[in-house]
Amino acid sequence: MVEPGEAPDSSGLPTGEAATPFVRELLSGLPAACTWLLPVTADDGTVADFRIAAVGTRADDVAGRSGQERVGRTMAELYPTLVGQPLWQLYHQVLADGTPGRLPDFRYTTEQLGIVASSLFDITVHRACGGLLVYWQRLDEDLRRLAQTETLGSLGWGETDLTTGETTWSPGMYQIFERDPALGPLSRRAQAELVIEEDQPLRETTWQILDSGTISDLTLRVRVGDKVKHLRLVADTARDPAGHPVKVYGVVQDVTARETTRTAMDRLREQLHTQELTMVAEHRLAGRLQQIIQPVPEDVVELGCVQALVRYLPAENSVRVGGDWYHALTLPTGQVLLAVGDVVGHGLPAATAMAHLRYSLTAWTSVGIGDPAQLLRHMNTLCLQLNTTATAVIAVYDPADGSLVWARAGHPLPLLGSAGTAQPLPWLDGLLLGASARADYAPGRVVLRPQDVLLLYTDGLTERREGDEQQTLDAVTRALAELSGDAARPLATLLPRPNPHDDTCVLAARIRR
Repeated sequence: MVEPGEAPDSSGLPTGEAATPFVRELLSGLPAACTWLLPVTADDGTVADFRIAAVGTRADDVAGRSGQERVGRTMAELYPTLVGQPLWQLYHQVLADGTPGRLPDFRYTTEQLGIVASSLFDITVHRACGGLLVYWQRLDEDLRRLAQTETLGSLGWGETDLTTGETTWSPGMYQIFERDPALGPLSRRAQAELVIEEDQPLRETTWQILDSGTISDLTLRVRVGDKVKHLRLVADTARDPAGHPVKVYGVVQDVTARETTRTAMDRLREQLHTQELTMVAEHRLAGRLQQIIQPVPEDVVELGCVQALVRYLPAENSVRVGGDWYHALTLPTGQVLLAVGDVVGHGLPAATAMAHLRYSLTAWTSVGIGDPAQLLRHMNTLCLQLNTTATAVIAVYDPADGSLVWARAGHPLPLLGSAGTAQPLPWLDGLLLGASARADYAPGRVVLRPQDVLLLYTDGLTERREGDEQQTLDAVTRALAELSGDAARPLATLLPRPNPHDDTCVLAARIRR
C-alpha cells in the first residue's frame, strides 16, 4: 500500500504528508479529542486504510493509549473491529465527496484483560488538507461521573410531573429502592405505601412544607423488601407563572448507616449511664464505640497510587473515648483525600462530635467539595453549631501532577519524608475549629515524588508526660526519613508505641508512583 500524493490543492495549500507539520501544529493547540487521518491506498489505487498523522491534546483513546503512541499507526491496526462498519464507511464517503458527515450515538466496545467496556461517542468527520479531520465527543463521561457520585454518596434523584403524573428516576434511586430499572420508577402512591406507619405524619409534613413554597428536608423510614431504610429527602417544587406547582423534584440519600450508628451510640450511652461497669468492661465498651464510629483497617489500604496505613492507639491508662479521628478515601475526581483531627475533650460528647465531623466530611466530598480550605470552613461552622472545638488537617493529593494541597486548623503540621530526609510542611495559619465564626483557612501546596511518605497525626504522638516533646518529634522525624529512603520498608515500621495518657491517631501515606 502507498500514501497519497502531496500536491497542493486548488487553494495552493499543501495536502497529505506535506501538510502534516502545519496540521500537527494546529491540533496541538486544540483542547479536543480530534485526529487527522491520511488515506492509505492499495496498489490498485483504492483506499485500504487510514493512518493517524496528527492528534489533538486530548486524544487518549478508550484503551488509554496517548495520541503520540498512536501517531503513525493505522486504524485497521489499532481498531480492527471498525473495518467495514458504519464509521469506516463514513470515512470513505467523506473522503470521496467532501461532504462533512456525522455519526451520533456511536457505541464502541472493546475488551481488555477479559473486561468488556462500552463507550458512547458523537463523531463528526470533515475532509481537510487531503485527509480526514475526525472529532470524537464522548457522551457517557458525565453520566459515569454522576453514577460514581450517586454510588459514593448513596444518592439518587427523582422528578414527578404533576400535570402528566410521569416520574423520572436516576440510576441511584433504583439502587436505593433495590428495584429493577426495567420496571420503571415507583408511582407516588407506591412510594407512599413504603413509608412505615409511624412516619406517615412526616410524609404529610413534607407536602405541607412544599405547599408553603419552602424546600423540605426530612428523614423518613421506608420498608424495602425485608429491610427498613432511613432516607433523607430534600425536595422542592417548580411552579408556573401563576405560582401553581407543576413539578416536584428531589434528592434522596440513604442515611441508614448514619442512623444505625446513632442508635448504637444511644444504646451504649444508656448502658454507660445505667450500669455499674467494671474497669475492664468499660474499656471494652469504649473500644466498641470507637469501632462503630470509625473502623480502623488492619492492613495497608490502596487508594490508587497512594498506599495508606492508619493506626488508632487508645490511651493505655484511660477508659474514656477520645475525639481523635481520621479519613482517607479516593474522590470522584481521582484525587486522594487524607485527613486527621482531634475533638477537644473526652467521653461520649467528644465521640459524638467526632462522628458528626467525620460523616459530614464524607457527605461534603460526595457532592464534589474537594478544596481543603473550604472543607475546614464548613467544619468550623459545624463546630460552632455543635458548641465544640477541634483541630484538623486536610490534604488532597492529585496524581495527575503530583501536587498536594492542604490546610490546617490548629493542628500539628504534617511531616513529609522524601529521599531519606524528613521535615514538617511549611507553616500555615489556621485557627482552632469552633473558635470564631470569622475564622478563615489558607491552603498550601507542595509537590510530592514517588516513594515520598506523608505523616498526619494527632498530638498524642508527641505530647508525652514522661519525655520532652521535641525529643519525641525528632525521633519520629528520623524514623520517617529512614522510611522514605527505603521503599522496601513497610509503613508499619513507623508506628509509635501507645501514649499512656492520650489517644493517638496516625495516618501514613506513601506515594507509589
